[in-house]
Amino acid sequence: MLKDITLGQYYTADSVIHRLDPRVKLVATLFFIIAIFVANDPVGFCFITICLFGVIALSKVPFSYMVRGLKSIIILLLICGIFNLFLTPGDAIVKWGNVQITIQGIRAAVLMLVRMIYLIIGTSIMTLTTTPNQLTDGLETGLRFLNYIHVPVHEIAMMMSIALRFIPILSDETDKIMKAQMARGASFDGKGIVKKAKAMVPLLVPLFVSAFRRANDLALAMEARCYHGGEGRTSMKPLHYQRRDVNAYILIFAFLAAVIALHIFF
Repeated sequence: MLKDITLGQYYTADSVIHRLDPRVKLVATLFFIIAIFVANDPVGFCFITICLFGVIALSKVPFSYMVRGLKSIIILLLICGIFNLFLTPGDAIVKWGNVQITIQGIRAAVLMLVRMIYLIIGTSIMTLTTTPNQLTDGLETGLRFLNYIHVPVHEIAMMMSIALRFIPILSDETDKIMKAQMARGASFDGKGIVKKAKAMVPLLVPLFVSAFRRANDLALAMEARCYHGGEGRTSMKPLHYQRRDVNAYILIFAFLAAVIALHIFF
């Protein structure tokens, strides 16, 4: 499961999506999230699916690599689907006492699962085609206007960048600790919730210790390099919009407008 976590990882490739300005990809991800929650019918989702597969093809990231991140949240997907299936009131199809399955519940469960799957894939496209440094620069530059109302944009962008960088590092660390504890005789295959929770203690304790140690080392390194926030700091690679970025913005706005139009007319 640890190898299936793709969030925060960067896939090296030479594609149009990789070359786009990170601000464009942040806006595109935001608009895509809005679109999947605006769409409420098969026509809208068919259009979104076609556009999504088109972007995946342009990104040159293997589809199997992109959907691998879904394996780590399959439990969450099942829980959301079951809750929507059994707890949505409406016209009952099957009923066992107080438990019932309704037409509205089936529709809500399917919509929720599709939306969550598309949400994971859509955000994975952004993280797989954009380095953490580019995401930080894009977020900080795009939200710079919030500095006028004293929102710490630089600090927020820095925290997001550090969090994304730590995801693959902590995943590798977890794998190493698990193998080391198994070599010492630890078992992670306990039956029952209580036994499984106890079995995770030899893994979680050293993982938290390692995470705090890495965080302390990072803080010391930032202090040693005289880091005092974003005031007066400049970027080594300033962001500049290219013609392809303007064309991408036009396509993004057209995509959202088309989804809203399909929702209204269908």
